[in-house]
Amino acid sequence: MIVSRNLTLLAALNGALAIALGAFAAHGAGPQVKPLLTTGGQYQLVHAVFAFGCAQWVAGGRFARLAGWLGALGGLVFSLSLALIAFLGAPAFGAVAPIGGLLMIAGWVCLAIAALRS
Repeated sequence: MIVSRNLTLLAALNGALAIALGAFAAHGAGPQVKPLLTTGGQYQLVHAVFAFGCAQWVAGGRFARLAGWLGALGGLVFSLSLALIAFLGAPAFGAVAPIGGLLMIAGWVCLAIAALRS
């Protein structure tokens, strides 16, 4: 069985960062930034698990691995763009969040293709 070690590593690091953002949102963030950090952390954590599952699904082939990479990177881009808005007060990063969203959607579409092909 060949498991994608790099994708698993990215998934694990995404999960850790998502928990850190969520903890900060719950215990240290002000009321204005709490929703941004909570939303970003939730999406990132979901896509960390998504990427981990894709990395382990050997029968899914290259589309499953591509799905995992797209989901993990999309979750990271989305989450970090919201965190940058929250921490830096830079609303311009709001233009980056949809890129993360599109990557996550593409990941789910690739997963569907992997399911159809396997």
